Amino acid sequence: MSNPLVTILDDEPQIRAMLSDALEDAGFRTASFARATEFEAALRRTTPDVCLVDLGLPDRDGLAVVHRLALESGAAIIIISGRAQVQDRVTGLELGADDYIIKPFDPAEVVARVRARLRSPKTPDRAQSTARFNGWTAAFDSYILTAEDGTDIPFSHAEGEVLRLFLEAPKRLISRQQMQESLGGVAGDSFDRAMDVRISRLRTKLREDPKNPRLIKTIYGAGYIFLGDVSWS
Repeated sequence: MSNPLVTILDDEPQIRAMLSDALEDAGFRTASFARATEFEAALRRTTPDVCLVDLGLPDRDGLAVVHRLALESGAAIIIISGRAQVQDRVTGLELGADDYIIKPFDPAEVVARVRARLRSPKTPDRAQSTARFNGWTAAFDSYILTAEDGTDIPFSHAEGEVLRLFLEAPKRLISRQQMQESLGGVAGDSFDRAMDVRISRLRTKLREDPKNPRLIKTIYGAGYIFLGDVSWS
Protein backbone atom coordinates (compact mmCIF):
# COMPACT_ATOMS: atom_id res chain seq x y z
CA MET A 1 0.00 0.00 0.00
CA SER A 2 1.41 3.41 -0.94
CA ASN A 3 2.10 6.03 1.68
CA PRO A 4 -0.69 8.51 2.49
CA LEU A 5 -1.01 11.46 0.12
CA VAL A 6 -1.15 14.97 1.58
CA THR A 7 -2.11 17.87 -0.68
CA ILE A 8 -0.93 21.40 0.15
CA LEU A 9 -2.90 24.41 -1.08
CA ASP A 10 -1.02 27.64 -0.26
CA ASP A 11 0.01 30.57 -2.44
CA GLU A 12 3.33 31.04 -0.61
CA PRO A 13 6.09 28.95 -2.26
CA GLN A 14 8.22 28.93 0.91
CA ILE A 15 5.33 27.47 2.91
CA ARG A 16 4.65 24.82 0.29
CA ALA A 17 8.33 23.82 0.16
CA MET A 18 8.67 23.72 3.95
CA LEU A 19 5.56 21.56 4.38
CA SER A 20 6.49 19.23 1.51
CA ASP A 21 9.98 18.67 2.90
CA ALA A 22 8.74 17.98 6.44
CA LEU A 23 5.96 15.63 5.32
CA GLU A 24 8.10 13.72 2.83
CA ASP A 25 10.82 13.30 5.46
CA ALA A 26 8.10 11.77 7.66
CA GLY A 27 7.15 9.27 4.94
CA PHE A 28 4.17 10.97 3.30
CA ARG A 29 3.63 11.67 -0.39
CA THR A 30 2.77 15.29 -1.18
CA ALA A 31 1.30 17.36 -3.98
CA SER A 32 1.43 21.17 -3.80
CA PHE A 33 -0.74 23.84 -5.40
CA ALA A 34 -0.70 27.64 -5.39
CA ARG A 35 -4.22 28.16 -6.75
CA ALA A 36 -7.59 26.62 -5.93
CA THR A 37 -8.39 25.96 -9.60
CA GLU A 38 -5.27 23.78 -10.00
CA PHE A 39 -6.00 22.01 -6.73
CA GLU A 40 -9.62 21.24 -7.63
CA ALA A 41 -8.60 19.97 -11.08
CA ALA A 42 -6.15 17.57 -9.44
CA LEU A 43 -8.86 16.27 -7.11
CA ARG A 44 -10.77 15.01 -10.13
CA ARG A 45 -7.84 12.71 -10.91
CA THR A 46 -6.78 11.54 -7.44
CA THR A 47 -8.07 11.40 -3.88
CA PRO A 48 -5.74 12.64 -1.13
CA ASP A 49 -5.83 11.37 2.43
CA VAL A 50 -5.33 14.82 3.98
CA CYS A 51 -5.72 18.32 2.53
CA LEU A 52 -3.82 21.27 4.01
CA VAL A 53 -5.64 24.44 2.97
CA ASP A 54 -4.64 28.09 3.41
CA LEU A 55 -7.54 30.54 3.61
CA GLY A 56 -5.82 33.45 1.82
CA LEU A 57 -5.91 32.20 -1.76
CA PRO A 58 -5.49 34.40 -4.87
CA ASP A 59 -8.38 32.93 -6.87
CA ARG A 60 -10.94 31.61 -4.38
CA ASP A 61 -12.23 32.09 -0.86
CA GLY A 62 -10.40 29.47 1.18
CA LEU A 63 -13.44 28.84 3.38
CA ALA A 64 -15.50 28.03 0.28
CA VAL A 65 -12.83 25.51 -0.74
CA VAL A 66 -12.97 23.94 2.73
CA HIS A 67 -16.76 23.69 2.66
CA ARG A 68 -16.77 22.06 -0.77
CA LEU A 69 -14.09 19.59 0.30
CA ALA A 70 -16.09 18.67 3.38
CA LEU A 71 -19.18 17.93 1.28
CA GLU A 72 -17.54 16.18 -1.67
CA SER A 73 -14.31 14.60 -0.45
CA GLY A 74 -13.48 11.85 2.00
CA ALA A 75 -10.18 13.51 2.85
CA ALA A 76 -9.37 14.97 6.24
CA ILE A 77 -9.09 18.77 6.09
CA ILE A 78 -6.62 20.87 8.06
CA ILE A 79 -6.71 24.66 7.68
CA ILE A 80 -3.34 26.43 7.90
CA SER A 81 -3.87 30.17 8.14
CA GLY A 82 -2.56 33.43 9.52
CA ARG A 83 -6.10 34.29 10.66
CA ALA A 84 -5.84 33.84 14.41
CA GLN A 85 -9.22 35.17 15.57
CA VAL A 86 -11.44 32.73 17.45
CA GLN A 87 -14.31 33.39 15.03
CA ASP A 88 -12.14 32.39 12.06
CA ARG A 89 -11.30 29.10 13.74
CA VAL A 90 -14.92 28.46 14.68
CA THR A 91 -16.11 29.23 11.13
CA GLY A 92 -13.53 26.89 9.63
CA LEU A 93 -14.59 24.05 11.91
CA GLU A 94 -18.28 24.72 11.28
CA LEU A 95 -17.71 24.52 7.52
CA GLY A 96 -16.18 21.07 7.85
CA ALA A 97 -12.47 21.37 8.69
CA ASP A 98 -11.02 18.73 10.99
CA ASP A 99 -8.33 20.96 12.47
CA TYR A 100 -6.98 24.51 12.36
CA ILE A 101 -3.30 25.51 12.60
CA ILE A 102 -2.26 29.15 12.92
CA LYS A 103 0.75 30.61 11.09
CA PRO A 104 3.59 30.80 11.92
CA PHE A 105 3.88 27.14 12.85
CA ASP A 106 6.47 24.46 13.50
CA PRO A 107 6.50 21.92 10.62
CA ALA A 108 6.81 19.15 13.20
CA GLU A 109 3.45 20.21 14.61
CA VAL A 110 1.84 19.93 11.19
CA VAL A 111 3.29 16.44 10.73
CA ALA A 112 1.92 15.45 14.15
CA ARG A 113 -1.53 16.85 13.31
CA VAL A 114 -1.57 15.00 9.97
CA ARG A 115 -0.65 11.76 11.70
CA ALA A 116 -3.38 12.36 14.26
CA ARG A 117 -6.00 12.81 11.53
CA LEU A 118 -4.93 9.57 9.85
CA ARG A 119 -4.93 7.53 13.03
CA SER A 120 -7.72 4.98 12.70
CA PRO A 121 -10.32 4.86 15.44
CA LYS A 122 -9.96 1.81 17.68
CA THR A 123 -13.14 0.08 16.48
CA PRO A 124 -14.01 -3.53 15.68
CA ASP A 125 -14.74 -4.07 11.99
CA ARG A 126 -13.95 -1.19 9.65
CA ALA A 127 -15.11 -3.24 6.65
CA GLN A 128 -18.73 -2.51 7.57
CA SER A 129 -19.66 0.64 5.72
CA THR A 130 -23.44 1.03 6.21
CA ALA A 131 -25.31 1.56 9.47
CA ARG A 132 -29.07 1.67 10.00
CA PHE A 133 -30.65 3.27 13.04
CA ASN A 134 -34.06 4.73 13.93
CA GLY A 135 -35.17 5.14 10.31
CA TRP A 136 -31.80 6.49 9.14
CA THR A 137 -29.13 4.93 6.95
CA ALA A 138 -25.53 6.14 7.15
CA ALA A 139 -23.33 5.13 4.19
CA PHE A 140 -19.71 5.73 5.17
CA ASP A 141 -18.33 4.81 1.75
CA SER A 142 -20.25 7.69 0.13
CA TYR A 143 -20.66 10.04 3.13
CA ILE A 144 -24.47 10.11 2.79
CA LEU A 145 -27.21 10.02 5.41
CA THR A 146 -30.56 8.84 4.09
CA ALA A 147 -33.69 9.73 6.02
CA GLU A 148 -36.77 7.52 6.32
CA ASP A 149 -38.49 9.67 3.67
CA GLY A 150 -35.65 9.01 1.21
CA THR A 151 -33.94 12.40 1.54
CA ASP A 152 -30.16 12.21 1.10
CA ILE A 153 -28.04 14.44 3.32
CA PRO A 154 -24.26 14.57 2.82
CA PHE A 155 -21.95 14.58 5.82
CA SER A 156 -18.29 15.48 6.03
CA HIS A 157 -15.30 13.29 6.86
CA ALA A 158 -15.06 15.02 10.25
CA GLU A 159 -18.74 14.45 11.03
CA GLY A 160 -18.42 10.85 9.84
CA GLU A 161 -15.64 10.13 12.31
CA VAL A 162 -17.81 11.23 15.22
CA LEU A 163 -20.97 9.55 13.91
CA ARG A 164 -19.17 6.26 13.41
CA LEU A 165 -17.74 6.43 16.92
CA PHE A 166 -21.28 6.79 18.30
CA LEU A 167 -22.77 4.11 16.07
CA GLU A 168 -20.13 1.56 17.02
CA ALA A 169 -20.77 2.11 20.72
CA PRO A 170 -24.54 2.70 21.06
CA LYS A 171 -26.04 3.19 24.52
CA ARG A 172 -22.59 3.53 26.08
CA LEU A 173 -21.14 6.69 27.57
CA ILE A 174 -18.30 8.16 25.48
CA SER A 175 -16.19 10.64 27.41
CA ARG A 176 -14.28 13.56 25.90
CA GLN A 177 -11.05 11.75 26.71
CA GLN A 178 -12.25 8.62 24.87
CA MET A 179 -13.19 10.76 21.86
CA GLN A 180 -9.77 12.40 21.84
CA GLU A 181 -7.99 9.03 22.10
CA SER A 182 -10.15 7.37 19.43
CA LEU A 183 -10.21 10.24 16.93
CA GLY A 184 -6.57 11.20 17.31
CA GLY A 185 -7.14 14.85 18.10
CA VAL A 186 -4.94 17.14 20.15
CA ALA A 187 -6.44 17.54 23.63
CA GLY A 188 -7.50 21.01 24.72
CA ASP A 189 -10.04 23.75 24.08
CA SER A 190 -9.56 23.51 20.31
CA PHE A 191 -10.42 19.80 20.27
CA ASP A 192 -13.42 20.29 22.58
CA ARG A 193 -14.76 23.08 20.38
CA ALA A 194 -14.30 20.95 17.27
CA MET A 195 -16.29 18.12 18.87
CA ASP A 196 -19.07 20.52 19.92
CA VAL A 197 -19.32 21.86 16.37
CA ARG A 198 -19.41 18.41 14.76
CA ILE A 199 -22.00 17.06 17.18
CA SER A 200 -24.16 20.14 16.66
CA ARG A 201 -24.00 19.65 12.87
CA LEU A 202 -24.84 15.95 13.22
CA ARG A 203 -27.85 16.75 15.37
CA THR A 204 -29.07 19.24 12.76
CA LYS A 205 -28.68 16.70 9.96
CA LEU A 206 -30.46 14.05 12.04
CA ARG A 207 -33.33 16.52 12.54
CA GLU A 208 -32.88 16.52 16.29
CA ASP A 209 -34.67 18.96 18.59
CA PRO A 210 -31.74 21.08 19.86
CA LYS A 211 -33.42 21.43 23.28
CA ASN A 212 -34.22 17.74 23.65
CA PRO A 213 -32.25 15.52 21.23
CA ARG A 214 -33.48 11.94 21.05
CA LEU A 215 -30.37 10.24 19.67
CA ILE A 216 -27.21 12.08 20.74
CA LYS A 217 -27.55 12.97 24.41
CA THR A 218 -25.13 15.20 26.31
CA ILE A 219 -24.25 13.91 29.77
CA TYR A 220 -22.95 17.11 31.34
CA GLY A 221 -19.54 16.74 32.91
CA ALA A 222 -19.17 13.21 31.53
CA GLY A 223 -19.53 13.07 27.74
CA TYR A 224 -22.12 11.82 25.24
CA ILE A 225 -24.30 8.78 24.71
CA PHE A 226 -25.99 7.58 21.50
CA LEU A 227 -29.43 6.11 22.26
CA GLY A 228 -30.36 4.56 18.90
CA ASP A 229 -30.62 0.89 17.94
CA VAL A 230 -27.92 0.22 15.34
CA SER A 231 -27.36 -2.53 12.76
CA TRP A 232 -24.38 -2.76 10.38
CA SER A 233 -23.85 -4.25 6.93
